Amino acid sequence: MAKLNKKKEVGESMDRQSKKSIGFFQILLAWIIIPLMFTTAVVLIIAKVADVNVFDEAKEWTSKVPFLEQKTPDEKIEGDLILEERVISLQAEIQEKEAQLFEVQDELTQVKDSNETLVIEKEKLNEEIEKLKLAQSESKRDFKEIITTYEQMSAKSSAPVITKMGDAEAVQILSSLKPATLAAILEKMSPEDAAKYTSMLTK
Repeated sequence: MAKLNKKKEVGESMDRQSKKSIGFFQILLAWIIIPLMFTTAVVLIIAKVADVNVFDEAKEWTSKVPFLEQKTPDEKIEGDLILEERVISLQAEIQEKEAQLFEVQDELTQVKDSNETLVIEKEKLNEEIEKLKLAQSESKRDFKEIITTYEQMSAKSSAPVITKMGDAEAVQILSSLKPATLAAILEKMSPEDAAKYTSMLTK
């Protein structure tokens, strides 16, 4: 008895489910599919009367939608060519920029080299200046020693030596001597030589 009741209950639940599924399909058919088919039929009739090709219009509309648009082979080739030209122009621009960069690097290297050369030349010139200063100081020291020697010599001995020198050297020595020593040397010279050197000293 219990088994029969269970079978009845299972059968009833299955009937309910089948009725529910049939009811849903009927609602879908009655409210969506039939009105849609009716509307489509009316639109096609109107299009036929108006002499409009619905399929051509549909193709035109889909071609305007970006993700549905289909390119012709010629358009694809043209697009590829434009992209290729753009890539080539960008590569040429990159090469030009690289060439400019190399030029700037070369200029910087040349400037660096010229700066190093200038620094070396400056050091050489400084060394030469130091040598000249040293030589000058040595010649001054030598000249001072010569003057000291003439001041220590007797006027009688130094006068004939000075007259045998060149005029410039003689005047340089005479102008550096003390007044007393100069007077003594001029006294020991001949009047002509004394007059000549006195005239040179006053100029």
